[in-house]
Amino acid sequence: MSKQELTLTPVGTGGCCAPISDAALDAAGAAEGASVFKALADPIRLRLLSMITSAGDEICVCDLTPQFEVSGPTISHHLKVLREAGLVDCERRGTWVYYWPMPERLEWISTLLAVPEPLLPR
Repeated sequence: MSKQELTLTPVGTGGCCAPISDAALDAAGAAEGASVFKALADPIRLRLLSMITSAGDEICVCDLTPQFEVSGPTISHHLKVLREAGLVDCERRGTWVYYWPMPERLEWISTLLAVPEPLLPR
């Protein structure tokens, strides 16, 4: 696995980019998209993001770890990758760390992959 650093572009709330069906990505947009999709390209990370997003407000790592057949440090690594991609954020409270999704980043993915409504027949 690569140890390269990810540089994230700040995401605005009004949509970040045009859908790829409307306009081709420039080099920076393609690099940013690739880093996000690389983070999601692992089944454990995709499942973690799903669990965090569907939890509502936030979820404790103590509720995530038992759902997997991998060690706690492995789960921590996958959560770190999701954090570095800007998909989740967290806060330590005593012994435990609580995670929540970053709606702006999920919106960014949704906007990027938006499919135009079909044209109506004339």
